[in-house]
Amino acid sequence: MSYETIAQNLVFGLFVGSMYGVAAVGLALVFGVLKVLNVAHGELLMIGGYVTFWLYTLLGIDPFLSLLISIPALFLFGLALDRVIFRHVVRLAGETKIKNSLLVSFGLTLILQNAVIQLFSADERGVQMSYSGAGLNLFGVALPYTRMLIMVIALVAILSLHIFLQRTYTGKAIRATAEDWEAAALAGISIQRIYLLTFGLGAALAGMAGTLVSVSYGVAPGIGLAWTLKALVVIVLAGTGSILGAFPVGLLLGAAEALSGTFIGPAYREVVGLVLFLLVLLLRPQGLFARA
Repeated sequence: MSYETIAQNLVFGLFVGSMYGVAAVGLALVFGVLKVLNVAHGELLMIGGYVTFWLYTLLGIDPFLSLLISIPALFLFGLALDRVIFRHVVRLAGETKIKNSLLVSFGLTLILQNAVIQLFSADERGVQMSYSGAGLNLFGVALPYTRMLIMVIALVAILSLHIFLQRTYTGKAIRATAEDWEAAALAGISIQRIYLLTFGLGAALAGMAGTLVSVSYGVAPGIGLAWTLKALVVIVLAGTGSILGAFPVGLLLGAAEALSGTFIGPAYREVVGLVLFLLVLLLRPQGLFARA
């Protein structure tokens, strides 16, 4: 097997991993702050992909420019979901909150899937731009422009989120709420406002991931579950308390899947992620980036 083949698969694995990372960070943010598990996160990603597809099909808006619309649209949709549904779930305590969030979000998954099927049919949709096949060739490794843009956008998004959480008052309030919501409330932080904003941010990140997925793979009503499961694997590998750690773990998972497909066979790509999942649970159950 040639060096170029290995390098090519590794590069494409990192490109895919950047999408895993963005999708997982949104889910990790919601789980870390609200302590609810939104299994409809993949459906939010799917809706973001459809927003991009229809903006391109009907108005000719470039998918990457459509991020300026899909991100705010999913942010507002996330705010609505929090006000209508999840604000009632976060009031619960402990295991009851987790169980109810699973049940409620699973029901939301079915509603969103069927709504999209009724509106747009079950056909898979994809976005093909004029420059989709263009790219660079560096030392025998193909670097498509679309994949490089995906990686750059993902890195900028995660860096921006890091700066927001570390440097702004609202970001610090989100981190404080994630650490101890009762202490944060005593310090004068509006917990409900933080929950609302956090859910909106998580939905916006899902919408961004949906745009990136629509460019690379296409979208269909049934893709949400697969992306939710992938995000959950990444979160467990990173550690449930590590929000930003989900992105490098997403890159790691994408690279591991790509290299396993190269050396073992494409049929075992998904198995590698599950093996890593089990090894981390056995050897470091708190996750790779969580505090020991």
